[in-house]
Amino acid sequence: MIKSRACSFNISRMLLVLMLVFLPTIVSGDCTCDHAEATEANKSEALRYKLTSVAVILIAGAVGVCIPLLGKKIPSLRPENDIFFFIKAFAAGVILATGFIHILPDAFESLTSPCLNKNPWGNFPFAGFVAMMSAIATLIVDSSATGFYKRLHFNKSKQVINGDEEMGDEHAGHIHVHTHATHGHAHGSANHTEETNLAELIRFRVISQVLELGIVAHSVIIGISLGASGKPETIKPLIAALSFHQFFEGMGLGGCISQAQFKTRSAAIMATFFSLTTPVGIAIGIGISSVYKENSPTALIVQGIFEAASAGILVYMALVDLLAADFMNPRLQNNVRIQLGANLSLLLGAGCMSVLAKWA
Repeated sequence: MIKSRACSFNISRMLLVLMLVFLPTIVSGDCTCDHAEATEANKSEALRYKLTSVAVILIAGAVGVCIPLLGKKIPSLRPENDIFFFIKAFAAGVILATGFIHILPDAFESLTSPCLNKNPWGNFPFAGFVAMMSAIATLIVDSSATGFYKRLHFNKSKQVINGDEEMGDEHAGHIHVHTHATHGHAHGSANHTEETNLAELIRFRVISQVLELGIVAHSVIIGISLGASGKPETIKPLIAALSFHQFFEGMGLGGCISQAQFKTRSAAIMATFFSLTTPVGIAIGIGISSVYKENSPTALIVQGIFEAASAGILVYMALVDLLAADFMNPRLQNNVRIQLGANLSLLLGAGCMSVLAKWA
């Protein structure tokens, strides 16, 4: 009887030890570095879904980026109208949620994966560090590019104005000094207004180009992830989620391109480039799916760093260049209706994009 109890106690103790040893492995089973499960997926069915996703996401992104660009045809969508504040606020909310809810958590997950060495990846929050440095680098590029283009243009403008004044002085002589001075004053006021408008235009163009850089970096990564996936049950919800994702991001980028007043050809190139990035990423993912291992250390590190950098760019652009610029605009602050509408649009955009995190 005593031996039986002792045996039962030993068995119970062994079971307890086994549970303590293997329970962490069971709990973290979805973080395993084993790739055998992916090879058993129905590759032909997955390929059909991938090809469908290329067409669907391409159309969604193109429609999203083109809606704000229709301001030339639809007067209500032009940047000078009140509704444009609502569109920009909604788009900024989408971009902000994309950075905080979609990209940054994925970057942390990739760079803290158990498939990476504890030293150094487990001993330092690299995802947050890369995102921070990316935001700082975006600030430096944003400021430097804007200053460079302003100096480049205004130096040329001053040379032209000084040349005109010298020619005017020689032509006018001493008799028409007063008339020329009056004319010069009016001309200077007009130039000041033109320079202010031009400075804003340069600013908008730099913003749109930097924003597209951040969106493109993220779009290629998510495209490769979808294209390299071999599980139809994973791809199906991603198609719908990424379609909405590209549509909303396209609206944000399209609003910035519209405000920058690019020529039709330049705007079309930027819109096309954005629309093609995710489908091209999917095509790349399909091409490398046979050798791509999403849990390999190299893939995790590259994906995590790119996602963290993209998150830093998008968060900076949403807060500084989109929201701060519009919400501090006297036109918005002096109109309660526009202010309330912009606040609701911001919350709606951030909310819609946050809900999509349930599927993607």
